[in-house]
Amino acid sequence: MTPILNAAGRNRRLLSSVAFVSLIWPAAGHTQTARGLDPIVVEGQSARPSKPRATANAGASRQRRAAARPVATTPVPTSTSAATTSTASPPTFNLGTPASSASRLNLTPLQTPASVEIITADTIAERGQHNVIDAVTQNATGFTASPAPGNGGLAFNTRGFTGNGTVMSLYDGTRMYVGSGTMTFPFDTWTAQRIEVLRGPASVMYGEGAIGGAINVISKKPSWLPRNEAEISLDTNLTRRLAVDSTGPINSNVSYRLAAIGNMSDGWVDRDNTSNVAVSGSVRVQAADNLAFTLSEDYADRSPSRYFGTPLVNGRLDESLRFQNYNVGDASIRYRDNWTQLKTEWDVAEGVSVKNVSYYLSSHRHWKDVESDAYSPATGTINRSSYIEIFHDQEQIGNRFDTTLRGHLFGLANEFVAGFDVNRIAFSHTNNSPYAGTSSVTPYNFDPGYFLPVSPTRPSFHTLTTQYGLFAENRLSLTDQLSVVGGVRSDHPTVERTDFLTPSNSFEKSYSAPSWRAGLVYTPIKDLAFYGQYATAVDPVTNLITMTGVNRDFALSTGKQVEIGVKQQLAGGRAEWTLAAYQIVKNNLLARDPQNPANTNPLQIGQQSSRGIEASAGVKVTDTLRLDANVAVLRAQYDDFVQVVGGKPVNYAGNVPANVPQVVSNIWATWAFAPGWSANAGVQLVGDTWADNANTLVRPAYNVVNAGLMWKPDAQQTFALRVYNVFDTVYATSGNTTQWLLGMPRTAELSYNVKF
Repeated sequence: MTPILNAAGRNRRLLSSVAFVSLIWPAAGHTQTARGLDPIVVEGQSARPSKPRATANAGASRQRRAAARPVATTPVPTSTSAATTSTASPPTFNLGTPASSASRLNLTPLQTPASVEIITADTIAERGQHNVIDAVTQNATGFTASPAPGNGGLAFNTRGFTGNGTVMSLYDGTRMYVGSGTMTFPFDTWTAQRIEVLRGPASVMYGEGAIGGAINVISKKPSWLPRNEAEISLDTNLTRRLAVDSTGPINSNVSYRLAAIGNMSDGWVDRDNTSNVAVSGSVRVQAADNLAFTLSEDYADRSPSRYFGTPLVNGRLDESLRFQNYNVGDASIRYRDNWTQLKTEWDVAEGVSVKNVSYYLSSHRHWKDVESDAYSPATGTINRSSYIEIFHDQEQIGNRFDTTLRGHLFGLANEFVAGFDVNRIAFSHTNNSPYAGTSSVTPYNFDPGYFLPVSPTRPSFHTLTTQYGLFAENRLSLTDQLSVVGGVRSDHPTVERTDFLTPSNSFEKSYSAPSWRAGLVYTPIKDLAFYGQYATAVDPVTNLITMTGVNRDFALSTGKQVEIGVKQQLAGGRAEWTLAAYQIVKNNLLARDPQNPANTNPLQIGQQSSRGIEASAGVKVTDTLRLDANVAVLRAQYDDFVQVVGGKPVNYAGNVPANVPQVVSNIWATWAFAPGWSANAGVQLVGDTWADNANTLVRPAYNVVNAGLMWKPDAQQTFALRVYNVFDTVYATSGNTTQWLLGMPRTAELSYNVKF
């Protein structure tokens, strides 16, 4: 398809969207003016209606649990009358809100000696961030992403470390182990109540594989307050979204939550129709005032983009190829994820509580496509290779248990939690390795052709991983202003690999993965906290559950971090700011033997480090204007990393790891400029990024501006017009030295949300 035809197609999509606006706008035009921005809050478990109960020794537990649950607020009004004022909501860092991702003691960010942020569902909705990638990278400090169909579209980067092996993704505090570098759930933000991000080592919380940080998506939970919500949207890529959310009591002891989202899109590159469905359901049973069970079920079925990138022409991006998709015509990708979790919360006695989470997770993935494109200067054609068909079948069953004790130690206030985490992961890999097959097409007006079954698709290997971990955390308040927070964890995984193609590569291997951290928090005045922390972490040299025979004898990579910082909340929550400085060193990277470059077996002699400064600030400037901003500046490098190039050893010491920008920033402004009306705009700034570890090709820095306009004719309805990538910036989110995955072009979206 030529660029002219591409433009015509995009114009038709734009006209379709304008027609859609004209159809629904008159119907909304006669409604009354509404209030401004809703406050940004974290929705918790609403307190259920009181019910007299006589229990022998649970009085204090009942009071504590009632205090822990937010009091039910006034139900959403059914009147169509509009509010007469518009106000901006508070800053979005939520420093005073408990966060479970950085501590099992339910500490707030102000109480935690680490960098942790909370991104609420209201912030995500206000800014029109439909997927987890956008919600994290456009809001959290220092996060970028390198999404691609091959890694499931959920690969994050922070503090100089990249990918699913070093930046962990979780759902409700539970991790699915990464297989072959791929993570596919969670992806849509509609079912999320909030997203918590932790920068820096998280091994003490979640085990191996989180030296850079962790992202925890917290799902929407049942509420005793009845609430229903629906949303529909359409954009200029013909992306159609329909979402529903319902919660409330079933009876005096049982409440429910059901959230679902479905979307279909024509995509912004040629021949790239996509569809996604996600359903999240949960039921909470309040068996007693001090005992509750929550059963949740999450299911996702995705047919994501089959665009693997735009080939570079003589090492440069040719914008005329921006909308071309060089995959074959019958390319297919599908991910199906299922998460079942049963959570038990029991207040045993005053100061003693128990939590248990049992879970069953499964993921089934399939790729059948062509993943490598390269421009040929000699022929002027696009050479395609890597005809890949892969199946992942993964099942994980486990249990996490902990007990919390709150009381005094030597007369000092003390909080202590200890527990264990056990799981069993079965992973099967079927593929058509060595992924043979090549073809060539012209840059424009080409026949995409069909998948070439050159190599047979057959079972490759199966692994069975069993793991148990023990953990403990303690917070001791030395004075009203000074506290000590520490934690320790020890994981013991055993991997059994059965290699169907090369039986001699089958093995069984056990590992030990200890980690710990210790920190101080000093609060000289209310809501001002200075902190320092030392933490260790462990990462596998490759993904643990898909460890190969070549790497089985290597020890886990180890890391350590030193971090200091300050956080403050001002003027009753109208302003917040944070500042942190850190240094991370990771040892035992795999590198080639500089004395014997012909030896293809690497050694654990490499080292990588990063150091940086991160700052964030948010302020409600006036009753109608809010500003939020953050910036991360870092220096990441390989300290010792030998590779073989042209048969000779080359030390990449001093080079910057691929996919690591040295500067990342986000700036947002929200203005409630009239009753019922508000506007927001944000810019995401990402610095230069090297496309390879040899630092031979750089992906240029970019700035992407997003903006939105919202109108609330009454308290129940919201119309929103958003424009993503306002200035149509051409930029790359990931890629190597031959092809880059480009970001979405300018896209306009109209949405309608109703609460009832």
